[in-house]
Amino acid sequence: MIGMVHAAVQPVAIGPRISIYQGRRNGWDQRSPDSMTRRTLTVTAALLGTLLFLAVAVPCALLLWMRAEVPSGRGTLSMPGLSAPVEVLRDRNGVPHIVASNLGDAYFALGHAHAQDRLFQMEFMRRVGAGRVAEVVGTRFGSWAVDIDRMMRTLGLYRRTESSLGALPPETRTALDRYAAGINAYLTTRREALPIEFQLLRLEPEPWSPADSLVWGKLMALQLSGNYREELRNARLLRTLPPERIRDLYPEAPADSPVTLASELRGLSFDHALATLPDLGPDLASNEWLVDGRGTATGKPILANDPHLGLEAPILWYLARIVTPELTIAGATVPGVPMHVLGHNGHIAWGFTTTHSDTQDLFIERIDPLDPARYLTPDGSEPFRTRQEVIRVAGQPDLTITVRETRHGPVISDVDGSAGAPAGHVIALAFTGLADDDTTAGGLHRLNLARNVAEASAALSLHKAPQQNVVYTDSKGTTAFMAPALVPIRRKGDGRTPVPGWTGEYDWIGTIPYDELPRALDPPSGRIVNANNRVVGPDYPHRLASEWPDPVRARRIGQMLDSDTPLSVERAAIQQMDAVSLHARAILPVLLTTRPGNEREAQALALLRSWDGTMARDRAEPLIYAWWLRELVRRLTADELGELFPAYWDLRAEAARHMLTEAQGWCDDVSTSASETCADALSASLATALAAITKRHGNDMSGWSWGLEHKAALNHRLLGRVPVLGSLFDLSVATDGDAHTVNRGTTKVASSDAPFSHVHGPGFRAVYDLADLDNSRFVIATGQSGNPLSPHWGDFVTLWANGGAVTLAGDANQLRASGATRLLLTPEPQQ
Repeated sequence: MIGMVHAAVQPVAIGPRISIYQGRRNGWDQRSPDSMTRRTLTVTAALLGTLLFLAVAVPCALLLWMRAEVPSGRGTLSMPGLSAPVEVLRDRNGVPHIVASNLGDAYFALGHAHAQDRLFQMEFMRRVGAGRVAEVVGTRFGSWAVDIDRMMRTLGLYRRTESSLGALPPETRTALDRYAAGINAYLTTRREALPIEFQLLRLEPEPWSPADSLVWGKLMALQLSGNYREELRNARLLRTLPPERIRDLYPEAPADSPVTLASELRGLSFDHALATLPDLGPDLASNEWLVDGRGTATGKPILANDPHLGLEAPILWYLARIVTPELTIAGATVPGVPMHVLGHNGHIAWGFTTTHSDTQDLFIERIDPLDPARYLTPDGSEPFRTRQEVIRVAGQPDLTITVRETRHGPVISDVDGSAGAPAGHVIALAFTGLADDDTTAGGLHRLNLARNVAEASAALSLHKAPQQNVVYTDSKGTTAFMAPALVPIRRKGDGRTPVPGWTGEYDWIGTIPYDELPRALDPPSGRIVNANNRVVGPDYPHRLASEWPDPVRARRIGQMLDSDTPLSVERAAIQQMDAVSLHARAILPVLLTTRPGNEREAQALALLRSWDGTMARDRAEPLIYAWWLRELVRRLTADELGELFPAYWDLRAEAARHMLTEAQGWCDDVSTSASETCADALSASLATALAAITKRHGNDMSGWSWGLEHKAALNHRLLGRVPVLGSLFDLSVATDGDAHTVNRGTTKVASSDAPFSHVHGPGFRAVYDLADLDNSRFVIATGQSGNPLSPHWGDFVTLWANGGAVTLAGDANQLRASGATRLLLTPEPQQ
């Protein structure tokens, strides 16, 4: 064929060859002008047709593939390990109601259901805890996977989890074993393909073990207790500002809160440590309030609870109900864990918020100048305890790290592989959540089984970390509060800054006895309210913390409960959606003293003048207020905080109000030679804010709204990163509220791209009716399934955003009559 083509264009002589070749080409162009057009159109049409086919066929194939991965909720499956048949009835929202003849089989079926719906979420959780993310993710999305693995291996979370198994009550170990058996039965008998995440990562899940379930508790303890970066921040602030100016930055802190740095550390720099050590958790919070029968429409207690964690799709929580002759329990589970974390069991109901106690300390250890393998203690030089950890990284050579520990805990300044500590020193983390004999899972399990407040109180004695404010009540009408955990007693110091480890002066000398931890039983007021505010008064004999979160949400809840109208389940659900910002109401009079510099500023101020402080998604005022406050905080503090400013930057309304009225020295920009006033700061920040909003949303203020920026970030952690297709897995929705409203919508204010994206909030809400626990209400932020092609991937999103909820009740006949699917799990026949 090649020779034939060559012969067709071969000329007799050079001259004619050129002319003939040129003539043929020109003839094609000139003698048949339509032929080229037809040919071009034909080729173009073919290409477009091919591209169109691929554009349709590839996504369709992908969708069919993903659809085929959705497990069936119908039929009969023979299961190795079951002792008796179990009915799994999934209601119209995909919530499993597990009907079993005993609790062991119920835990087995719950493990099976979790694996069907959330297998990759479970896999990712255990890999994070074990420090095994990089071996499947590699560095394709940056270094974060390796960074996580370094930290988890340094802390030894999974090793400590395995050690804790032996300390658990026998019944809890049995529950963990039965749950793991259910997951593994699914892995060996599944008919559908693995979820798409496993396919993309070319990953085959390993069998599940009880330690895999326990590691979630360790991760939560770490995330909900992560104040060690605050210690480093305070140490750096003390090098920049005097203590009284630091208190200006945090005006909600108790007036007598000391801010000091041990004299032995005053010459040391913690700049590099703060820059390199990872942030173990975001700003977290929750709400709970419990009103006894004297204040409710039913004459029995009503309990409302909504824990606030990071938002993503699927959400952390998974609704489930278990029905056995021994126990009926309903509420929120976490895929990977057999116990209900929050819920009711037909006798008691309970809720959690984070205490924000200080259970972590950074100890600066001095390396022995004569031997770098040792460090100094009050009793002389001691060797570091060391071990080697091998981190596998997909597509790259293994990474071997040496982990060192001191008498206080693991050396976290080694995490980034460089000298994160001051020269001649290392930084060790002391943390109650790193105990090798942690019985917290046993406490939660016994709480699940408790039938009254007394049994619940006894169960909580096993809870070690993180410290939680637990409100609980029983069907008899008793109400109670308890804050269980191991909380350190320090020989000296307040836990707000790093301390020297070689002197022994700041060592922990024990933990607060269980009987001396904060508690209340049937308080005279008839109510218990906590929104992460301070839980003890000045007369409490122990130090829980030196810094407490802003009490503004608790104040707002108290205002709503002060109404003369008895509380009902419906009213409690409405209260959970409250978006009134007391901070906005407090600072608005100060903001409105601003003189407008032009017509647009006058228009914005007029809107704010008639606004009641409600952070409603469909209103322009919250957007103007939030952006103005963002720019105002920058104007007031960025010049003096310098490199520390990004970590401080937030909607700090109370601090800004304090600086504008009581500490006006902050209004002067120290980076200029002029002397600026607070009026200057207000005017300049308003102008900057309006310019930013206009650039993003146009000139017409009537088209502005808070929901344009404030959207719950419900996106898939892995699939959301896939180019082009990532948006298909995004369930984000506009929401009300901000970081300081009861309906909490925390944002990353320092972000340049999305400063008001709603990244943390109440991914689960519940209201418990102790007059009729079947009337209790539940909702999660996304859906039950982790598969984006499942009908239950995002079917709770709208309900959640608008304050709706579902009940988890009904017998098998009622559930089937209302459209529930039925999956029967039967024991595998004996051979």
